[in-house]
Amino acid sequence: MIKHRFLLTLMLIFSFPFFLEAEDYRAILEKADALASYLDSDFSAEYTIVHEKSGSGRETTVSAVFRRDSDYKYTIIVAEPSINRGQGYLKLKDTLWFYDPESRRFNFTSSKERFQNSNARNSDFTRSTLAQDYDVLSASRTTLGTFNCWLLDLEANNDEVTYPKMKIWVSDDYLVRKTEDYSLSGQLLRTTAIPSYQVLEGRFIPRAVYFFEALVDEKTVISIAKPSFRAIPDTVFTKTFLEKSGQ
Repeated sequence: MIKHRFLLTLMLIFSFPFFLEAEDYRAILEKADALASYLDSDFSAEYTIVHEKSGSGRETTVSAVFRRDSDYKYTIIVAEPSINRGQGYLKLKDTLWFYDPESRRFNFTSSKERFQNSNARNSDFTRSTLAQDYDVLSASRTTLGTFNCWLLDLEANNDEVTYPKMKIWVSDDYLVRKTEDYSLSGQLLRTTAIPSYQVLEGRFIPRAVYFFEALVDEKTVISIAKPSFRAIPDTVFTKTFLEKSGQ
């Protein structure tokens, strides 16, 4: 009996740090989500998306982005190039519409789809839900340039995410600095880098986000300018707003 109690005590001693660390890893994701999402206010900005593909040159898209993260909503209106002006996206929770002003029709689209044929996906424009969508398989300490980071290996716990597996580098200030997106089989598909952030009203906004495709020579840079946390009218998150903007 004494021997069994001793073994049980050892098991509790050595298992406690494991469970504590596992919980802390999820806390890292939760803090990273909190800094990348704006739940206490609306957010708007101008996004300039520069897409480069080997043999195809450079394409630039300028869009107005409106987010209401507390309700899982966003509206995006394309301003440039002129051929795509007035095209728009409306996300209401799990539903995402694409509006084409030429046909004046709304079509369902997916958060997993490319945004305007760039390396960015539609899911890159909404609030961060890493802690909700992924489980932490392993974690380690590493450096990324001048940043001391946690490197977390993640696996999706649902089929709604764009990528089923990820590696994510979170610096000690809980800002995401880099991610690698993988297929279910472990094939690297895309790398994302966020080297610096701008601060407005105590909130962190990426200055630019860099996307690199792994299987082809293709990259996209999204520069974020004119950020604002002013309240956005409810009408902005409606189909009517997209229709009027496309006229």
